[in-house]
Order: sequence, then structure tokens, then C-alpha cells
Amino acid sequence: MSEIRTSGPEDAAAHLVLAYGAGAPMTSPFLEIMTGLLTERGLRVSRFEFAYMAQRRKDGKRRPPPKAELMIPEYVEVVDELRKDLPRNQKLMIGGKSMGGRIASLCADQLRAKDHIAGLVCLGYPFHPTGKPDKLRTSHLKDLRCPALIVQGERDPFGIRAEVETYRLSSAIKIVWAADGNHDLSPSRGSPFTRTDNLTAAADAVLAFARNLT
Repeated sequence: MSEIRTSGPEDAAAHLVLAYGAGAPMTSPFLEIMTGLLTERGLRVSRFEFAYMAQRRKDGKRRPPPKAELMIPEYVEVVDELRKDLPRNQKLMIGGKSMGGRIASLCADQLRAKDHIAGLVCLGYPFHPTGKPDKLRTSHLKDLRCPALIVQGERDPFGIRAEVETYRLSSAIKIVWAADGNHDLSPSRGSPFTRTDNLTAAADAVLAFARNLT
């Protein structure tokens, strides 16, 4: 079991598990900022690292992540561990940044069917590899039953708004768009929007989503 870092009030109404993107650890600036914004809003947040990233911390060697499907058991193990001490009425959500959100989405229905989680939150979903819009990672999202929130930058190279709005996605999925945002939800230089605006809006969207879960 990898290290789990948990922040926020123990008696929070909702608890979100966040995994990271493929190339950055759980202490990446994006997840540090989002964790702070979410805990400020009264949510409890847990972050963890998959085995390949934990090994990189030990030996300093960069390595690509395994196939997403091979990391599903690690995510499920973290959920099982957190549920051991989860307050009775605390709603548990899973999700993450980019790859982390994708892996969470792959096990969301399995965990929801067991009543182990209440929802899914993806921050910058990788709908396809950059530059390869024909290689979609959406087959499991077409019939997803778990309530889900995706916060996506309008110009995210892993799925811009014009592309994503043409996809057939489950009605269980709600998409909130970060104005002029890239994969980190940051707007372009000279935009009337700011990164702070977009990250704050993302945190507000997660809080609203959590409050509406049953």
C-alpha cells in the first residue's frame, strides 16, 4: 500500500480521493492548489501514488506508467483502505487529474455498484492522446452509471470543447468548462480569465457536485 496523504476536516460531508497525472506526483503544484481549495470548502481530500511513481521517488528514475487497466487494482486498494475508517455518513468520491481521473473512471461503476463510492470527479480528462483525436478513451464513458463530474479546459489538447461536445457520453456525466483553459485549466496569455478564476470555479463545481450526491 502506497502512502496516502489526507487533508481537511475529519467530519466532512464528502471525501474525495485524488490521483495524479502520468508525469507528476501527488505533490504536483496543481494537486497542491486544488487540495487547498477543496479543503477550504470543507471537503476532505486524500492523495496517493501508484507504485511506479512511488518507485521513482526512491530511485529518481523516470519511468512511464503501466497501462491504465493494470493500475485499477491499486486504486481499488486505496478505496478499501480509506473505507476502513470512513465516518458513517461521509460520502466518498474518487477521481484525479488527467490519467488519475481516467483510472478512477475505469473502476467507478464497479465501486458504485458495491456502494463503496458516491461519485467520480475528473480534473482534465484525457479523452484522447495529444494530436490523436481519433484514438478516443471514451468507450466506458458511454454507459457510465456512476454520477460523474468532469472539469475540462475549453482548449485542452486531450479534448477541446468542440471535440468533446460531439462525443456520445453517459447522461450521468456532467461537464463543467474552464474558460479558455488548457490541460491544467490555465487560460492563455492575454485572456480575460485567470488561472485563479478557473481553479476556484473548478473547486466550486466539485463542492456543488458533492452536495448533490445521494
